[in-house]
Amino acid sequence: MRDIRVKVHPSKSNLKKKDQLAWKIAEIASDKAKIDNRAIDMVINRIIDNASVAIASFNRGPVISARAMALAHFRKSGATVFGLNPKIKVDCEWAAWANGTAVRELDYHDTFLAADYSHPGDNIPAILAVAQQKGCNGKDLIKGILTGYEVQVNLVKGICLHEHKIDHIAHLGPSVAAGLGSLLNLKADLIYQSIQQALHVTVSTRQSRKGEISSWKAFAPAHAGKLAVEAVDRCMRGEGAPSPIYEGEDSVIAYVLSGPDKEYVVPLPDINEPKRAILETYTKEHSAEYQSQALIDLARSLHKKISSVSDIDNIVIETSHHTHYVIGTGANDPQKMDPKASRETLDHSIMYIFAVALEDGAWHHLKSYTPQRAQRKSTVELWQKISTREDARWTEKYHDPNPENKCFGGKVIITMKDGSTISEEINVADAHPAGKRPFTRKEYINKFKTLTDGIISKKESDRFLKCVQNLPKLKAKDLVGLNVEVKSSIKDKSKSSKGIF
Repeated sequence: MRDIRVKVHPSKSNLKKKDQLAWKIAEIASDKAKIDNRAIDMVINRIIDNASVAIASFNRGPVISARAMALAHFRKSGATVFGLNPKIKVDCEWAAWANGTAVRELDYHDTFLAADYSHPGDNIPAILAVAQQKGCNGKDLIKGILTGYEVQVNLVKGICLHEHKIDHIAHLGPSVAAGLGSLLNLKADLIYQSIQQALHVTVSTRQSRKGEISSWKAFAPAHAGKLAVEAVDRCMRGEGAPSPIYEGEDSVIAYVLSGPDKEYVVPLPDINEPKRAILETYTKEHSAEYQSQALIDLARSLHKKISSVSDIDNIVIETSHHTHYVIGTGANDPQKMDPKASRETLDHSIMYIFAVALEDGAWHHLKSYTPQRAQRKSTVELWQKISTREDARWTEKYHDPNPENKCFGGKVIITMKDGSTISEEINVADAHPAGKRPFTRKEYINKFKTLTDGIISKKESDRFLKCVQNLPKLKAKDLVGLNVEVKSSIKDKSKSSKGIF
């Protein structure tokens, strides 16, 4: 690995292309690096994971809307749409839109946290859609996905977006563009232009994850993927991009991020070094913001030690800066304490999540979010007794540069009405690679079977799992097999959705 130093340069300095971050990303996207076998296995795991959550959200509102929009753009040689018959194909950018929304809707797929936040699995829908439309094979797809993960993970390590209230999809646009470059074996110069275009059009504010969180949270990464597909298409036709997009005098760093005096350090692999960043990422056992995963596990454990939550006087969660200010009371969002808040808001409220998990001793991707569950009197009373505070020790653990030492948990102090206290802490979620029960292929398959139960047939489940686990050997014609079709008895509600298209 090497550290790329990135800062603003005045226009008169005429910064050379080879010294720009977008070019250095393009170089690794177009290199001939060998593929690590462990990385291949993880690509397969994450395709299974994405399919799990996409099918589970098949008839949720945002997914219905996105799919209806995609179905207005049929293309015989296009890409498949999650849940539909694989013979139904649409333009790849619209498949990226529909499938990306389905993957993100339940907030239930993989994550990587460092200087910023990310869900690297968001790269897969767009890269897979283009692979299907352009006749790529399984090896091509693996290469594209590994590049997408590599770029996003390392941008997240080096450049913080959220401190400037910029949404994390600003790292996703460039990573998808780079991944598509690898997939299609494009030249470095073309990938360089595509990365710059993709970043330019995917900068948006974090209001999508603040206050009353709306369905745009599910649409946002799908939109970034769609825009990246279109950016690559334009550049393949000979178009250029705003340049240098990171280092320019009026660039993203200069006027959106920390300004001309800031120097960022972005780690990237050497040219032709295997891309292994996907191995640093982690999926979710629970459908909720990643920073709540470990605390859900802790709440489930503490449930056994408390006879009645009505005996609790207050609960304090000591945790990292990010957790406190994004999903804790440090966010100062009254909606996070509102029993009538949207699901999208509730899954970003550690106070709500911890209350439900503590009271139930369990967490469910649907039942834990119903209005009836959120408005239960005992839950509301417990919920209002919970607060968070930042502890420098947990912030330091969160930002540890060694992936093996990073922690995303916290310490919980429960004070009972009789004055006694219960205090426990947890470093990482049980499903984390360093947790009590790390996810392996077995757990990914179990998650798939659990979330798709009753929605797809056993025959379809067996077919998909056999196909995806043969990914390196899949030919171009086989990639449609990575789609999963729901049962004919499951009504496709997108057919009744109406808009402009």
